[in-house]
Amino acid sequence: MSPRGRFVALFAADVISVLGTRVSMLAIPWLVLVTTGSPAKMGLVAGAEMLPYVVSGVVAAPLADRFGLRRTTIVTDVGSALAMAGIAAAPQLEFGALLVLVAIAGALRGLGDRVKHVMLRPLAEAAGIQVLRVTTAYEGFSRTAMLVGGSIGGLLIYWFGAPGAIWLDAATFALCAVIVATVVPAADPAAAPPDKADREPYLVALRGGFRALWADPLLPSMIAMLFVLNLFNQALVAVFIPLWVEETTHTPAALGLVFGTFAAGAVLGSIVFTVLAPKLRMYQVFMIGAALAGAPRVLVLGVSHELVLVCSVTFVSGLAMSAVNPVIGAMLYERIPPNVQTRAFGVCTAITFTGVPIGGVLGGLAVAGFGLTPAILVGGSLCLAATTVLWLWSRSVAGTARSAQQPAEEAVEAQPS
Repeated sequence: MSPRGRFVALFAADVISVLGTRVSMLAIPWLVLVTTGSPAKMGLVAGAEMLPYVVSGVVAAPLADRFGLRRTTIVTDVGSALAMAGIAAAPQLEFGALLVLVAIAGALRGLGDRVKHVMLRPLAEAAGIQVLRVTTAYEGFSRTAMLVGGSIGGLLIYWFGAPGAIWLDAATFALCAVIVATVVPAADPAAAPPDKADREPYLVALRGGFRALWADPLLPSMIAMLFVLNLFNQALVAVFIPLWVEETTHTPAALGLVFGTFAAGAVLGSIVFTVLAPKLRMYQVFMIGAALAGAPRVLVLGVSHELVLVCSVTFVSGLAMSAVNPVIGAMLYERIPPNVQTRAFGVCTAITFTGVPIGGVLGGLAVAGFGLTPAILVGGSLCLAATTVLWLWSRSVAGTARSAQQPAEEAVEAQPS
């Protein structure tokens, strides 16, 4: 298979995995609801999947480097397929055992997702594809898969029941394992494990991911910005938007419309950004996109009850958000040494995803303490302040980095040839 064909195959495997995961995100809680009738247990299942997902991307990343990226991808996909198959095969499974299987699947997915992202870069370079185009296209396809996956998941649950939908998720992971085993050569340097003599002790390797991120002058401010966006976005999605819809429109259709316009904006923005990305300055685009994707989307709920206005601002925020994840993905590829990318990606994901559970809790407490509209206005104002401070910090850091780089470049130019 040609280098471009191998890249497309791995890219497709990753997107298929996202689609299957989206289906299971609906099917497993639904299975719990119809078998136990407990909304609380639905929440526990979601938490049992998310926490191991975040943690494994950090603590298991050094083991993935030691074991080899190709092997790790195949093992995690096969393990995820078996865990999903176990859930689907025994829908009346005792709840504690179900939590264990869900947690195993979440941990395997967390590590497998990080490894697949790292493996995309060498295959893209071998195929002559720009990294920024790869991250932009991946963001667009992933968002489309998430958008379509919700609808497909609902239909599959309706047609085949929750166990049938979960069987499909298991099949997607098995397919991913087959694709990687088939198209990624075992001799690929990026997929092979290091020699025993080159292996670092576990704790040294774990610290390497943190050091690689904090040593860079630009990445820490970008990671902090993503943490802020995830925190306020979760408060928005989990608390503010549902309560605003209930209070102003009284119809669940509006909820789908608000979420759908954001996703549509993100998908359209990904298509446009894929074309324009090579002509843009990545770091500035990231900060501007983050600023537009955060506070305006929150504040509009506090100043207007007009669904058209809210959807319009939400659509623009989706357009802006389409530039955020691809840019930081490309900069991680370009600025982090390949031998520590698995660990650095895991650390980045863990830090930024920490904002998700915090945001949901703080959003609920704010509404309980202040009421919906004041909570939205306070949250939007805090989001605006945080993104503004981080943008100013980024300008200062970027200027310092350029000042430090310029004398070195002048010194090189001054050397006699």
